[in-house]
This record gives sequence, structure tokens and C-alpha cells, in this order.
Amino acid sequence: MSPEPGNEGPLSTAVGAARWIRSAAVDDERGRHWRANPDPRGRAAVPGQPLSLYSGAAGIVLFFLELAAATGDESYLDDAVAGARYLVATWRDQADLSLHHGLAGVMFALTEAGWATGESSFETEAGAVADHIVRSARSIDGGLGWSGDPAQRGDGGIILGLLHAAGILGVPAYQDVAVEAGARIAELVVPGHRFGEGACADLPLDAVTPGFLPGTAGTAFLLARLYGVTGQVRFLKAARRGADFVRAVSTVTERCAMVPHHLPQGRELHYLGFCSGSAGVARMFYELYRVAGDDSDIDWVERLARGIVRSGVPGRQTNGYWNVACQCCGTAGLLELFVGLWAATGRRSHLEFAHKLGENLVGRASRHDEGGSRWYQAYRRLRPWEVTADTGYMIGAAGIGAALLHLDAATRPQEARRLILPPDNPFPAIPLPIVTFRQP
Repeated sequence: MSPEPGNEGPLSTAVGAARWIRSAAVDDERGRHWRANPDPRGRAAVPGQPLSLYSGAAGIVLFFLELAAATGDESYLDDAVAGARYLVATWRDQADLSLHHGLAGVMFALTEAGWATGESSFETEAGAVADHIVRSARSIDGGLGWSGDPAQRGDGGIILGLLHAAGILGVPAYQDVAVEAGARIAELVVPGHRFGEGACADLPLDAVTPGFLPGTAGTAFLLARLYGVTGQVRFLKAARRGADFVRAVSTVTERCAMVPHHLPQGRELHYLGFCSGSAGVARMFYELYRVAGDDSDIDWVERLARGIVRSGVPGRQTNGYWNVACQCCGTAGLLELFVGLWAATGRRSHLEFAHKLGENLVGRASRHDEGGSRWYQAYRRLRPWEVTADTGYMIGAAGIGAALLHLDAATRPQEARRLILPPDNPFPAIPLPIVTFRQP
């Protein structure tokens, strides 16, 4: 869908997204959750996850918390509180422990809700979720873990969630468990090397995935984070093994870098988004730079960003950037990268490209009725006929709205506000370079 002309900006479009998400609200004695797709006869792209950070209530709670801070409208805080109460009432029915699809994401949303609202019951319940996750750990290959999958989609994401909980809730025991589970992952020869089996029904069983959510880059990000937390060199060495693997399989031309989606079959398929492409891999290299200070890592962040820009997006679609707008694999995920790079480096070119991405998202929003803003997209690249509009964070309007709020915050140096960034986002939580705060 081509962008539509109009006078909408990032903030007003995010408000429009909230209006549409509100139309999907379901209230009962447990609190409030939101239908994944409220369109008449609409089918959700990722059904059956009413609690998740990816496509359910946890992610939508985060969006409403941010929108309340951006607008000063406390009715959005009421939406977030109602959603957080639903999480409190229902999390014990959830078996999945992962960050994006399970309880680690619920735990993160509850800690943020407690922080923003001052309701101690949310933080108390977040601690109960963390305790449950800790109790669920088991012995795997002589170490500690949950699923045995070291990627962000599995144990890697759970560890990131526990590290965040340890800090915001002040419980060192959560960090101890996270470090012990991470030590097992650090022993892998190439952390997060092989993930084809079970990762995606469309991948060959022998596929190797270097990307972020299902692959090496996300695992190396986790290990770099553990090095930053503990100072233990074993984690840095393991993260370097993962990063070196990603470098070795990437395509590098004219100071640009592109990462293959999977190997060996998909060497020429270069995703650009967060889940399996450049935007996610860049987070890994930035985290390494943040904790170790090696200029070669920030150089690779810039190479990946330059590759995105030179691909011609958002105006041009590619095999790895199709009709998709969401945080996971689309334009909103790219926007998060370039707003983060602006805050980290102060390079004006990053903010200018972020504006270009934001204008594309604003223009692509459908406003064909009074129901608010939504984005129709083909979430699954190999099924372009499945076009849906979803409400969730990683997959739909909540996450797109949050990315637009982050762009809006980056343009208001005198109204700096804290962003809610998930544990896998390493960029500054205030999206402004330090120099913008200095008086002339």
C-alpha cells in the first residue's frame, strides 16, 4: 500500500492507533485484553497469545504506558492498568516462559506498569512470575536452562528478562540464576549456531540462522549483556565467537553489510528487519561496543545501517523487506534502529532517515473509517496473500505506535522522556544525544 498524503504526524498517528486498539478491548472480571484482530471476519496473523509481549496484552500495556507519558492523557494509563490487571489474573495459566511469547514478557510488562503507576501490586506480581521462572529451571547438559534453545526466542530471552527483573525489582538471586544459565550457553563453540529445526516451518531442517530472534546474533547479544553485568571474560569471548561467525557469513560491499537469512540455502536472502535481519544484528554489535568499547563493533553497526539505507527502503521493496510495517520484520523495527543510533551517535543522518521511515509509516496507516489508525501487511513473506491488521506490539499497531512515539520523543529535546525499551534493545532510553541538552 502506497503512503497516503496528509498532515498527520508521528504523535497523532500513534493516538489514532490507540483509538483502533481500544476498539478491540475485551473487559471482564479479570481485567482487559485486546482482540488480536478486531476487523469483521478478520483473522489474526499470530492467534492464541492473549498475554504475550509479541501479539497480546503485555505489549499493548507497554504502548499505553508510553502514550500516557507522551500526551499527559491519564485515560491511557487507565487502559494500561486494566491490561496489567488482566496479566496479574491470568499469567498462571501460561506455560510458555519465553520473552516475546510467554511469561518473561509478562514479567517485563508488569515491572514497567508498576514503575509507571506506582502500584506495588504489579511489582509484587512480577516478582511472583520471576520466582516461577526460576523454579522452572532444570538441568540441561550439565548446566541450567529451560527449553535448551539458547536463542532469544528460547532461553536467551528468559535470561534477559531475569536480568531486567533483578535490577528493577532489586532481587540479586534472579541475576544469579540468569548468569548460571548463561554459562551453559557460553560453552557452545559458536553460540546459537544452528536453529533450522523447529525454528520455522518454511526453513530446511539443516539451516543455519545468523539472525537475532532465532539465531547467532541474538545469542551473542545475550552473552555481551552478561559480560557487561558480570565482567566475566568468558562471556565476552563467547560473544566474540558469535559475532565473528556473523561477520564471516555476511556480504560486505562498499562499507555496507548484509546478513543472510539462513545458510546455505538463503545466502542471497537478506532480511532488513529486527527478527532475522540487519536491524536486529546491529543491536548485537552495538551491545558489544557498549560493554567492550571496541571501535570495530560500532563500525559494523554503521555498515549494517548503511546497507539498509542503500537498499532503497522504505520506498523500494526487496526480498527481505516486503509489504510489512511491524516491529518484528518491518518498517517499525528499522525505525527503532535509526532512532537508537541517533541517540547513541548524534549523527544527523540517522535522525533524517528515521524521519523518512516515520513518514512512510504515517502515510501507510489506514484511516478509512472513524475507528483509528491500523496497518495492513503481509506478515508472512511467503504468503503475501494473507494481509491482516493486528493490534499487538511486535506484530501490529501497538508496536508501530510505540516506534512513532520514540521518533516523536527524538524531535523534542526540551521535553525529554524515558522510553520503554524491551530488554533486547541496547540503545539509550532517552532518545537524544547528550549534546542536545547542552545550552548554546
